[in-house]
Amino acid sequence: MTIVVLDGYTLNPGDLSWAGLAALGHCTVYDRTSADEMVSRALEAGIVITNKAPLDRDTMHALPNLQYIGVTATGYNMVDTASARDRHIVVTHVPAYSTDSVAQMVFSHLLNLAHHATEHAQSVQQGDWQRCDDFAYWNYPLIELAGRTMGIVGFGRIGRATAKLALAFGMKVLMHNPSARTDLPQGVHPVPLDHLLRESDVVSLHCPLTEHNAGLINKTTLSHMKRSAFLINTSRGPLINEQDLADALNADMIAGAGLDVLSTEPPNKGNPLIKAKNCY
Repeated sequence: MTIVVLDGYTLNPGDLSWAGLAALGHCTVYDRTSADEMVSRALEAGIVITNKAPLDRDTMHALPNLQYIGVTATGYNMVDTASARDRHIVVTHVPAYSTDSVAQMVFSHLLNLAHHATEHAQSVQQGDWQRCDDFAYWNYPLIELAGRTMGIVGFGRIGRATAKLALAFGMKVLMHNPSARTDLPQGVHPVPLDHLLRESDVVSLHCPLTEHNAGLINKTTLSHMKRSAFLINTSRGPLINEQDLADALNADMIAGAGLDVLSTEPPNKGNPLIKAKNCY
């Protein structure tokens, strides 16, 4: 079996071994593959491994031997799964590999927004504390998370892990999921999305990207949030209308945003969020 890895550097920048794949067949690993290179590189492949290199209908139809697509990520929106199904091509992803890491990143963003530790350290290094008349010095309000409300949109593995951390911080937890969940942890309350947006001090997105939720966070939904609220997205960039979020941040409609993902990665030069107020 011929195996082609389209964008191996994302998964393995050099610290891992490809020997496990190589033992299964003739394996070629490319660090990166452009759209123009896709078909020529994978033409003989029965197995294609990808992370962010997209496999659309036309590409799949140009690969006559393709039987299996392995996505080395939790999301698989870069694969046209309907076309894969029509061709009887198996598609798999890795839903649990980053659960704890992503939940940890949510709280990295949240603690940054709550305490601004980096800005405080820089201010101290610049001598601002030395020039302060008081022993207590801070340059931002310090926000205690205990007793505040986190709203989690999407309650799969990562949403659940995030809820566990929120509860450990003493936060109240609201949850909205497209399909009903009956096995919720104690302390997690299911609510409609509008209710979650209105009541939450922190809104954290944990949705797979679908045709139904692209632009879920937009001018209208942002207007339902508290002016003191934070938005965190560690799932998929296109869940957010980026211009609408930038406008909301710059107008102080919400207090801040922590983003691990954008609609285009790396970001386009003109992405409005890069210089938006209180956006990290």
